[in-house]
Amino acid sequence: MTFKDLGLSAPLLKAIREQGYETPTPIQEKAIPVILQKKDVLAGAQTGTGKTAGFTLPLLELLSRAKHKTQQHKVKALVLTPTRELASQVEESVRLYGKHLPYKSAVIFGGVKINPQIAALRKGVDIVVATPGRLLDHISQKTINLASVDFLILDEADRMLDMGFVNDIKKVVAILPKERQTLLFSATYSDAIKKLSNQFLKSPKLIEVARANTSSEIVKQAVYHVDKTRKRELLTHLINEGKWQQVLVFTRTKHGANRLSGQLEKDGITAVAIHGNKSQNARTKALADFKKGVVRVLVATDIAARGIDIDQLPHVVNFELPNVSEDYVHRIGRTGRAGNNGEAISLVCVDEDEFLANIEKLIKKDIPKVWLKGFKPDPSIKAEPINMGGNRGARNKPRGRGRR
Repeated sequence: MTFKDLGLSAPLLKAIREQGYETPTPIQEKAIPVILQKKDVLAGAQTGTGKTAGFTLPLLELLSRAKHKTQQHKVKALVLTPTRELASQVEESVRLYGKHLPYKSAVIFGGVKINPQIAALRKGVDIVVATPGRLLDHISQKTINLASVDFLILDEADRMLDMGFVNDIKKVVAILPKERQTLLFSATYSDAIKKLSNQFLKSPKLIEVARANTSSEIVKQAVYHVDKTRKRELLTHLINEGKWQQVLVFTRTKHGANRLSGQLEKDGITAVAIHGNKSQNARTKALADFKKGVVRVLVATDIAARGIDIDQLPHVVNFELPNVSEDYVHRIGRTGRAGNNGEAISLVCVDEDEFLANIEKLIKKDIPKVWLKGFKPDPSIKAEPINMGGNRGARNKPRGRGRR
C-alpha cells in the first residue's frame, strides 16, 4: 500500500515524498482511512511507529477538504501533548507535511515568555499544538479563541495521565465545541485510557497495531548486572569500547542526570543533561546538539524524554530502571524507530531486582541477562558472561537468557 492509496491529496503526497517516505507504517495504514471518514479514534501503538504522521496527515487532508474555507485563520485543530519537546516536534511535523497547504500553525508551551505566543495567535493560526498548562494560561487571558475547533487530538495521552494533566484536559475539553472529531493516541493502552476515551470520544473506532505494553521486537534488549557503585564505570567502558557516538541514557532523578553527565565529561565523553528544571532554551540546545553529534551522550529523565524523536538513534541505556514499569517501554521506544534496529541496555544492581521483575511481567518476556568480564556482580546472580573486545564493540550480542 502507498500513501496515495490512503486517499491523500497531491500537496500532502508531495510533502511526504520530500521527507523521503514511500509507504505508510501499520498505524498510519489503519488510522488514516478511519480518520478521513471523520470518525473518532482511540489508537494504541508502540512508540516510534509513526503515530504523529498518523494523525497529522489526515488532519491536514480534512482541513483542505473543508467547505467553509476562508482567508481568515481561526483555530480549527488543537493538539494536546504532555511535554514541550513533543509539542515542538508535533508542530514541526504539521509544518513539514503542510508546507504546500495554506494553513498556519503555532506551538504553545510553558517555560518561555508568553508574549511571542500571544503575537503569533493574534496573527491567526489554524492549528495549535500545546501543553495543557500553558494553553489554560492563554484561555484565562483570553488570548486564544477555541470556538471554531473541529478537531481535538490527545497525543501521548497515557503520559498526560501519568503527569496529572487529566483535570487540565477536562477544563480544555469543556470549552470546546460539542460537535468535533476527537482522536486519542497513546503509546500504551490501559484501563485509564479507555476510561478517558469514554468521556471525550463518541463511539470511537479502536485501532491497535501492537499488543498493549509490548516492547518493540526490533530493539535488542539486554540486562547488564553490575554493582551499583560501578555503573558509571561500566557505562563509560561500554561507550568507549563500543565506539558509541550517540547514546540516550535515562536516570530516575534530575540530580542524578546532572551528576552522571558531569562524571561522563570527566571521563572524556561529551555529555549533557536534560530534565524539567532546565530552561526551555537549554533543553532545546541540548537536544539539538545531541542530534547533530556535538555531544555523544544525552542524559535524560522520563519527563524530558517524550519528544526525543531520532529515527536512527542506535543506543538507549537505562542507567537506573524506572520504578513505573510502563516507562521502560517508553524509554526503549526511543530507539528502533522508523523500522531501524536499536539496542536497549539496562544496568541493573541488586536493589533493582523488583523493578526488573515487574518490567518483565509487563512486557511478558524475559530480558537476556549478561555481565561483562571485569565487572562481575553478585555471584548468586545467574547471567551469561560476555567479553567485549575493542574491535568487537557494539556488535557483541548477549548470549543466553539465564534467569536471576
